[in-house]
Amino acid sequence: MRALAENRLVSPLFSTIKRYERQLSAVSMVGGFVFDNYYFDRVDHPATQIVLFAYLLIAIVSIVLVHFVESDAEPPSVLVKGQSLLVVATQFALGGLWSAFLIFYGRSALAATSWPFLVVLGGMLVGNEVFRKYHARLAFTCTLLFLALLSYAIFVVPIFTGTMGRSVFLFSGGLAVGAFAFVLFVLRTVGGERLRKAWRGITLGAIGVLATINVFYFANILPPLPLALSQAGVFHSVTKDGEAYRAVAEPQATFAWLDTAPVMHVTSGGSLSLYSAVFAPIQLRTSVVHVWKRYNETARTWRTESTVRFPIVGGRDGGYRGYSIKSTPASGRWRVDIETSDGLLIGRVAFSVTRGSAAGRTLQILR
Repeated sequence: MRALAENRLVSPLFSTIKRYERQLSAVSMVGGFVFDNYYFDRVDHPATQIVLFAYLLIAIVSIVLVHFVESDAEPPSVLVKGQSLLVVATQFALGGLWSAFLIFYGRSALAATSWPFLVVLGGMLVGNEVFRKYHARLAFTCTLLFLALLSYAIFVVPIFTGTMGRSVFLFSGGLAVGAFAFVLFVLRTVGGERLRKAWRGITLGAIGVLATINVFYFANILPPLPLALSQAGVFHSVTKDGEAYRAVAEPQATFAWLDTAPVMHVTSGGSLSLYSAVFAPIQLRTSVVHVWKRYNETARTWRTESTVRFPIVGGRDGGYRGYSIKSTPASGRWRVDIETSDGLLIGRVAFSVTRGSAAGRTLQILR
């Protein structure tokens, strides 16, 4: 009697899940994004890494179990009944991973460089409706899984190695390819025929993802995770005083916040300082580069005026702090690109320089 009662409760539940599978998949991904925005703080926090690894594990196990149900002639009844729930679990895990990537990659660089991840997140939602046949959905979810593995490896490897650069990036790609190959081996073991039907799509999808991410990296488009710009600004002078930095700022017009480029008044022989605080995970050691550029009105292009490089050490919540100085900057439009040692853009500070004396300068304490 007890088993019969449990069956009467479980069967309607699975039927409801099956009926609203698509809606639940979309809701689960949105739920993962909301949860991640609330939960995640530092990319190198152990709890963050545990959650991300759990997402990857759930996604892999769910994909393998669904593949097994579709491939086996007589799969266990509990897996057949729970297939829709497994699909939802897959989408929730991938949605959770992708929302975390959007959060961290978005913090790492200018918003414009994070648009590929927004496109893929939207593609996940649309793909849940478009790819209805299982072999097509398998290729789609496997492609997204590889993208998740690659995106995760790109920023987790520097956290554990404490270094960044092209060799670390290439090693991260190789690690992701190896992990994906293992997943494909498991899928082949539990259902070779189904995998062969989707093999072409999986191969093309994985190669496309790998090629695109590499193009983004070597074209300096990919955000430089795990680094993130915590604070930056241009000042008339910056000096270090113990654990704090003292900066002399120039007041801007009341509605200056409408313009992203403040106006700095510099006298003949004066100078400006660019201050930046860059967050890096614990034990990570790398370099940050301040590239001072002035816009040439005649050539209509940005020209590098000076480059200043200094080492940083990770671990500080507010970011590793440093500044560079530009003497006698010419009048006109300026910007300072804050980059990694291999040219990836962490952030940018734009401003204009005009001749004159700044009135009402104020002292700011940067901690």
